[in-house]
Amino acid sequence: MNTRIIIFAKAPVAGLAKTRLIPALGAEGSARLARRMLMSTLACSRAAGLGPVELCISPGPEQPEWRNLVLPAHLEISRQGEGDLGARMARAARRGLARGEQVLLIGTDCPHISPALLREAARRLEHCDVMLHPTCDGGYALLGLRRFHPAIFTDIPWSTDRVASLTRQRIRELGWCFYQGECLRDIDEPDDLFWLPSRWVGAALVGR
Repeated sequence: MNTRIIIFAKAPVAGLAKTRLIPALGAEGSARLARRMLMSTLACSRAAGLGPVELCISPGPEQPEWRNLVLPAHLEISRQGEGDLGARMARAARRGLARGEQVLLIGTDCPHISPALLREAARRLEHCDVMLHPTCDGGYALLGLRRFHPAIFTDIPWSTDRVASLTRQRIRELGWCFYQGECLRDIDEPDDLFWLPSRWVGAALVGR
């Protein structure tokens, strides 16, 4: 089955992306790091060679926040649209699954996303309904789906340490086959910068 990778991203501009890192990196440094993480995630997703790579963005592609960012060719662009994160992810997942594809939903906050990890997630998903890579803060960095149900995305307290546990609970209640991969680390707070490749932090600080 074809695998669609759907990447959720905010425009990497000062004051919009990675705002919780501003105390450590400043608004411009946080935006530069967000751009680096976005481009790395796009490169890894394309290198995985699994199928279409879709960038699901906020704000929409016609907005000036995206004007000066050169994105890779052969990339599908979509709008996140309105609603909380669950509503936006649900729309994207339902759209991909309706095409007869299995989907991997990822963000741009995890520097440990790699082509090999994505290929392994897709392989695991061929034998179950849901594939999940949780994060050490209680969220998740990757959600793979072969089927859709709104319960996975509805009434979840996003950006809390209950996201992954509640998602697992919903999956169990649905009676779906489930595989959980290794725990990964997101870069959201200043303390998380410890887990970032040192060259990335340097690029954020010096503006490269």
